[in-house]
Amino acid sequence: MRKIKFPAIQSWSKLAERPSLDTANLSSTVEKIFTEIRKNGDTAVAKYTRRFDKISIVQTRTSVAEIKAASGKLSTDLKKAMQRAVRNIHRFHAAQIEKPKVIRTMKGVYCWRESRPIENVGLYIPGGTAPLFSTALMLGIPAQLAGCKEIVLCTPPDKNGLIHPAILYAAKLAGISNICKVGGIQAIAALTWGTKQIPRVDKIFGPGNQYVTAAKQYALQMGVAIDLPAGPSEVLIIADQTCKPAFVAADLLSQAEHGPDSQVVLLSDDEQVLDAVLAEVHTQMEILPRIKIAKEALRHSKVILLKSIDECMAFSNHYAPEHLILAVKNPTSKMAQIINAGSVFLGNYSCESAGDYASGTNHTLPTNGYASRYSGVSVDSFVKKITFQRITRKGIMSLGPTIERMAQEEKLFAHQNAVTLRLKTL
Repeated sequence: MRKIKFPAIQSWSKLAERPSLDTANLSSTVEKIFTEIRKNGDTAVAKYTRRFDKISIVQTRTSVAEIKAASGKLSTDLKKAMQRAVRNIHRFHAAQIEKPKVIRTMKGVYCWRESRPIENVGLYIPGGTAPLFSTALMLGIPAQLAGCKEIVLCTPPDKNGLIHPAILYAAKLAGISNICKVGGIQAIAALTWGTKQIPRVDKIFGPGNQYVTAAKQYALQMGVAIDLPAGPSEVLIIADQTCKPAFVAADLLSQAEHGPDSQVVLLSDDEQVLDAVLAEVHTQMEILPRIKIAKEALRHSKVILLKSIDECMAFSNHYAPEHLILAVKNPTSKMAQIINAGSVFLGNYSCESAGDYASGTNHTLPTNGYASRYSGVSVDSFVKKITFQRITRKGIMSLGPTIERMAQEEKLFAHQNAVTLRLKTL
């Protein structure tokens, strides 16, 4: 990790840049695959699964027997851990369901808003080197709470053409039965157009690599909504003398092991804290099974010495991290200063892993600076908000002249007449 001391504010934008990958041919690849799958459906999906995943899949949809068998392949302690996570995630997200509140804006005029589920949604669950079964819970539970009519889960199969049993069990816990063995660009394209085996959806959720991210952005151009722009995982930690260096190092490495394009950033007003954490990072990294991935991520990660914790907070807002950890004295006193962050972890014992798995909050969050304008996934992500209004005779008599005058000024006389006709009958 590169150490930077007291950078000038003019250099913050450069320091906040994320790792960039070579995507020269990515857009044309995405467009080509989307075009072919729109034309040839499941045949094209199978073709690209053979090409990219090196396996042949005839029946994309997972059978009921495979889903049932998944439970027997998992240890009892893992299943208990997942069940506890389900309870916490459900409890947190259920509290987000909004009850309609009728507002009387004036006598005889009543307005309110109600939620309606997005009927058909697609959930993308990464597989590959780390099958993220926790993401099936993070997306499936709020989708069920929102009342989505059809939930389609897509995830890449392993070299034997099977889905990891933990993903299948998580899907079962979340009430999802339509599970498809397909990943990558071809999964997003199939959800966008629909095939005989994979239904078309109205909105696509879930993280993924650069190919999945590019495919989701293309799907958006084709009229399918997406949850949020997402890229490689990241964490920013602000630490002072009260932090536990070993804890901070562990949190940095927990993000670095996600992928070689992940980024971790450590800020402090004390150079001794930075050095202590760096020493812990090197010690802990040596025992990680994913050490090669972590080392690659740390090459484009940074530790930055700033003049004060308040300046650290200002840099964090500029960076807009996916995850923000405040390992400082009285972290709750700093909450009002947080403007841009996906999810925040307060104090030495609030590890980022808790949010990733089981505390209850959602781990599908905006990355790459998008936390400055996007929120993480919630129940609201799976619904539309519809406004209602009811106007009585007294209401139109009171409000009518206001509408008439405004419509008249805009020279929209049919708008004016819609009110005038009603007023003449009263």
